[in-house]
Amino acid sequence: MAISQDQFDRLARDIPGFGRDPASIRRRIEAMEAMLEGLFVIPGTNRRVGLDSLVGLIPVVGDLATAAMGAWIVWEARNLGMSKWQITRMAANVGVDTLVGAIPFAGDLFDFLYKSNTKNLRIIRKHLDRHHPATATIDL
Repeated sequence: MAISQDQFDRLARDIPGFGRDPASIRRRIEAMEAMLEGLFVIPGTNRRVGLDSLVGLIPVVGDLATAAMGAWIVWEARNLGMSKWQITRMAANVGVDTLVGAIPFAGDLFDFLYKSNTKNLRIIRKHLDRHHPATATIDL
C-alpha cells in the first residue's frame, strides 16, 4: 500500500527524530556517528570503537557497507543546505577512510585511528551551531 507525500510528511512530523527539520537531522547524524565510531570503549584504554572499525575487518564488503553509512551522513548534510566546500570535505573524509581502509591489515589499523564520521559530525555541528542555533544540545 503506497502512501502519499502528505501522509508521509504527517507521519514524519509525528515521529520524533524522523522529520526533515535541522534538529531531527542532527539527532540522526549523531546517532549514526555514535554507532559507527563509538559503540563501545576498549577496556583499559580511552579509545572508542564502532561498526566502522569492526565491520571494516570484513574485506571489501565491510568497507563498502561503512562507506555507504558514511555517505548517508554526507547526504543528510547536503539536505541541511551546507556549502559545496563542506560537502566536498566530508566526501573526501569518507573517500580516504574507504580507500585506505580497504588495504588489508594496515587499513584496519587506519580505520581504528582515523574517525572520518567524527570529523564529518564536527563539520556538521559547526554548520548547525552557526545557521540553526536552536538545534544545539548541552552535554552534561
